[in-house]
Amino acid sequence: MPRTDHRARGKNAAGAARQRRVPLRHLVPVALLAVLSGMLLVRGYVHSSFVPDHRVRPPAATDRVPGHVLDGGPVVDARDPSGPAKSLDIPDRTIVLSFDDGPDPVWTPKILDILRAHRAPATFFVTGTNTARHPALVRRMVAEGNEVGVHTFDHPDLSYVDAATTRREISRTQLAVEGAAGIRTALFRPPYSSFADALDNASWPVTRYVGSLGYLVVFDSVDSEDWQRPGAGRIIANATPAYPKGAVVLMHDFGGDRAQTVAALPRYIEAMRARGYRFETVTQALGAPSAHTAAHGRDLAEGRAFVAAVTVSDAVTEGLIGCVALVGVLVVGRFALMLVLAFVHARRSRRRRREGPQEAPVTEPVTVLVPAYNESKCIANTVRSLARSDHPVEVIVIDDGSTDGTADIVEALALPGVRVLRQRNAGKAAALNNGILHARYDIVVMMDGDTVFEEATVRELVRPFADPRVGAVSGNAKVGNRDSLIGAWQHIEYVMGFNLDRRMYDVLRCMPTIPGACGAFRKEALRRAGGMSDDTLAEDTDITMALHRGGWQVVYAENARAWTEAPESVRQLWSQRYRWCYGTMQAMWKHRGAVVERGPSGRFGRVGLPFVAAFMVVAPLLAPLVDLFLLYGLVFGPTGKTVAGWLALLGVQLVCAVYAFRLDREPMRHLTALPLQQLLYRALMYAVLVQSWITALSGGRLRWQKLRRTGAVESAPPVARQRPHTDDRRPVA
Repeated sequence: MPRTDHRARGKNAAGAARQRRVPLRHLVPVALLAVLSGMLLVRGYVHSSFVPDHRVRPPAATDRVPGHVLDGGPVVDARDPSGPAKSLDIPDRTIVLSFDDGPDPVWTPKILDILRAHRAPATFFVTGTNTARHPALVRRMVAEGNEVGVHTFDHPDLSYVDAATTRREISRTQLAVEGAAGIRTALFRPPYSSFADALDNASWPVTRYVGSLGYLVVFDSVDSEDWQRPGAGRIIANATPAYPKGAVVLMHDFGGDRAQTVAALPRYIEAMRARGYRFETVTQALGAPSAHTAAHGRDLAEGRAFVAAVTVSDAVTEGLIGCVALVGVLVVGRFALMLVLAFVHARRSRRRRREGPQEAPVTEPVTVLVPAYNESKCIANTVRSLARSDHPVEVIVIDDGSTDGTADIVEALALPGVRVLRQRNAGKAAALNNGILHARYDIVVMMDGDTVFEEATVRELVRPFADPRVGAVSGNAKVGNRDSLIGAWQHIEYVMGFNLDRRMYDVLRCMPTIPGACGAFRKEALRRAGGMSDDTLAEDTDITMALHRGGWQVVYAENARAWTEAPESVRQLWSQRYRWCYGTMQAMWKHRGAVVERGPSGRFGRVGLPFVAAFMVVAPLLAPLVDLFLLYGLVFGPTGKTVAGWLALLGVQLVCAVYAFRLDREPMRHLTALPLQQLLYRALMYAVLVQSWITALSGGRLRWQKLRRTGAVESAPPVARQRPHTDDRRPVA
């Protein structure tokens, strides 16, 4: 085969690889969720939350336990599998202080302080979970001459588990000890153990098996019963052996309030020394080599890696818990504020309708601008809806270099008062500016080429312009194709999120965005703001913020309804929301100077911008953590509280949604999609937001993106007609 064919094939393969390569902006959101999920798994694993087994087996027969073990000392040496187990006792006038279940960040340091002050070593039987979470305390135990033993990882009764599980419980704890203190230990104490004479046919096989793994099994011979909190005096009495017998004394440094143990310990040490007792570790008392051996090589590296992973996951998870709390405050606060201010807005609207307009109604014709790029499937419906308007309008369709005959379709309709401007493809902002230059009237309405107006929409949009302080009016954009699941999700978002938000922002006088699908502007206000800008991808948000900074009022007209075609696929929705989200970030950054300005601009900067940042950037970015912790709670517990918390949050949102739907006079049936929207739709919006952050931080730039339309929204749904403010309902030239 000729060499050039190889080259061509290589180029084709490289091109195919480039096409298959997943963009970084898609990988990062998934990677972030994977990392966070991994950290939560580590936390759940280490915190013993994965269905912990706290069963304790009742006493059983003892006929299989050697008699010398039942009648012997508290230490059992079964390390020789071919020989009988040995029973070892503690010498007279010797106390082995032992503490179970720790370390604990509150009580263990206090106990170590007392032991160090009295120069009394002890033996700590630690769990793997607590060792991994508090490695510095285990390190301190060893450094101060104390001994450390294994007390399993999750504290189960080993008589209920098989040999493999027992081995795993011990090896995981050893791994944590290696990572924390750099040593291995040969001491073991089974959970829920008591004296050696309590061994039975169920627990004895466990002792034999643990011994075969190379461990001395240490029981106790005196129980202080400090876990019952009987008082410091009773703890001292319980821990005192019959003179001059030696003993392994059981106490606890974990498991709740250990204040009585801490109070009793120094008094106990002084009292026992006064009786001639000395304090030693297990191996010191037995005259045996130290139970500690240094960990090296792979074992040490794996232990340190494990402890480091737990430390990082704990720190990150604590931060995430704080973020979830912040999300809860933001979400509940936002919904509470939305409900209160939406109620205020509704009362004001009803009062204005009762009292009638204070100023003369706006009857002058207005110009409607329709920027269009390849809108052949929708543009006829859009223009026909404008022709039915009950307010006099001129319609200018700005064809932005369409290649599908959009302009030809409009011209073929031959509707009175409708003009077409053709231009080379230059983007939406340029198209709107071209339309503004050709607009004949002082008020300009802007809409998208895939949107249809109701007959009264234009009239409702221009009504607030009777007040000369008003520079722009936001309409009520609604989803027309809402019968699919993804359409229902967006419908809920539009009604509950966008429009309920706009009522709140209207009361606060800091409306951040006039939707491109339905908005009206005073030409003078646009001129002073410099027209529509292509500095951002959200030209509607950009111009709205610019108007606030120019001192104009921006208000909301709830009855100015526009029906738009929402994206019908996840890919199209992603593309749209990516542009919106990134454009909003750009607009916020562009107008950040308003924060330190005075007058109306300063008001918007110190009220509007923080609201947008908190509710449109921070809360959506952190919101998936709620779902992540929902899954965490379902798997690791507490399941009941987790489900109750999530349902409570969903209930708050449902209340807001019901009220929003009632205000907009929408049927409630679509709210059945709310639970799934909170799980799946929110995760999608998170990915979009992360992608927007990546684009912003990398200095990327997007162009005006065209969504594929189907023409699903042919006309506005029928509504009750309202009496117009003028008898001239015909479009004007």
